Amino acid sequence: MKEAIMFGAGGIGRGFIGALLEKSGWHVTFADVVESIIDEINSRKHYQVHILDRECEDWDISNVSAVLSTGDEIVRCIAKCDLITTAVGPLVAPKIAVPIAAGIKARMADGNKEPMNVVCCENGLRTTTRLKGFVFEHLNEEEQAFADAYIGFADCAVDRICPKSSFENPLDAAVERYMEWDVEQSAWKGELPEVEGLTFVDNLLAYLERKLFTLNSGHAICAYLGALRGHKTILESIQDPVVGEVVHEAMKESGEGLIREFDFDADVHHAYIEKIFGRFQNPYLQDEVDRVGREPIRKLDPADRLIKPLMTAYNYGFPVDHLIFGAAAAMHFDCPEDVQSVELLGKIKAEGPGAALTAYSGIQPDHPLHTRILDVYRALSLVGR
Repeated sequence: MKEAIMFGAGGIGRGFIGALLEKSGWHVTFADVVESIIDEINSRKHYQVHILDRECEDWDISNVSAVLSTGDEIVRCIAKCDLITTAVGPLVAPKIAVPIAAGIKARMADGNKEPMNVVCCENGLRTTTRLKGFVFEHLNEEEQAFADAYIGFADCAVDRICPKSSFENPLDAAVERYMEWDVEQSAWKGELPEVEGLTFVDNLLAYLERKLFTLNSGHAICAYLGALRGHKTILESIQDPVVGEVVHEAMKESGEGLIREFDFDADVHHAYIEKIFGRFQNPYLQDEVDRVGREPIRKLDPADRLIKPLMTAYNYGFPVDHLIFGAAAAMHFDCPEDVQSVELLGKIKAEGPGAALTAYSGIQPDHPLHTRILDVYRALSLVGR
């Protein structure tokens, strides 16, 4: 039986990637730092994934176990497994690189030359490639050569909304029916497995950017504008005519840049936009705006969901009147429990919104969009909560 390790036993780990692997005949070992989750998985050995959509369905997941993502046990697991997947957030990548590197060293010491693959199922571009860099920092030249020969680091694009939920069994997870898991075929080592919901692709960048420019961008703009309007969930936000219109138009603006960048079929991509916009209106997915909006500094990065679609559309000469709202609203995100929100608001208070915008987005003060974003930012300051 194939063995997979899933770093991150949260909603995405249990409800999306881990569930797909288990349903495809793999044993899944969840690795996490939360001991209570580890104990629950090892004692219950079973949970359900509740698909909440127009047609509802429950999946039984039972071929699972769990270990702490630190210590010797996870290293022993990595030394023998076939696949490592992650859903921990890109900021945690340097930490999990340590046990992964130790596991690769153990494989080398054991003479285990069976291929193992690593796939980061995170929101972001080339997160597996970045993880590989962190892993290689802990390997010497000989160990790096071994990893290059026998360990695949395959980037991927993932797309499935897994909202925060509460069930009698604390391990149960809720997901929407729609899912997309596209893995870069050229970086994979060994035989390609058949996993339900997984597709191997050649031009991964196009899939990564399509999701970033559409789902991630629209989701974030909806969260930030919704929070400003006093809404608690994505559903409440998208049903607000003011928010809904801005989000829909912003997704269309980003789409024009994407169509030009990758020579997408315009009709196909416009249909994709409508499908994504419809997903935000799923009445079963009560996703909280605070969850979707967390880590605003990361989301204001030049390569992430707010700035890259904006700059791409702008540089091709397309209108960006609605995309501008994303960065402007993100700078208002006020969530005391989120470290990046606190840092962002602190910098704005100390240095002003212009300095903060440049520091986090890379947009310089002399760029025309800098002034336009700040104009919208100030206008949004007048929005009642």
